[in-house]
Amino acid sequence: MERKQTAELTNLVMVYDDSGNVLVEEKVGSNYRGLIFPGGHVEPGEAFVDSAIREIREETCLIIKNVELCGVKDWVEFDGSRYIVFLYKTNEFSGDLTSSDEGKVFWMPLEELRKAENKLWHLDQMLDLFCGNTYSELYFNRNDSAIEPILK
Repeated sequence: MERKQTAELTNLVMVYDDSGNVLVEEKVGSNYRGLIFPGGHVEPGEAFVDSAIREIREETCLIIKNVELCGVKDWVEFDGSRYIVFLYKTNEFSGDLTSSDEGKVFWMPLEELRKAENKLWHLDQMLDLFCGNTYSELYFNRNDSAIEPILK
């Protein structure tokens, strides 16, 4: 049995301050628009943590450190490949917040984000991973008849 799988590796980072705010990005694409945490792809040969630090710098101009792994979001695509998102958080950052072509970035109260209706890509469930310690994975398989993500 072949055990190797094709996987696309990415990250999201919840940057938060001591006043209950989180850094969000308003993504706008051809078939989506909404709020998500900044992040992006892991480059070949790049450490996962380094990719998270780089992506935050590229998308927000902030320098982050001491990132904590909160869990993963992963799913199986129709072709059998996997898409894996490493979920990190930190409250240690410096620099001047600046938006990029990835989307507008801004601070918002976490409680306001929880109530927002324009969250992207299962952010509601991912918040349970970022903010709690009950779950470590958000998983689904596009080939299953019910593809709703499940917290595990």
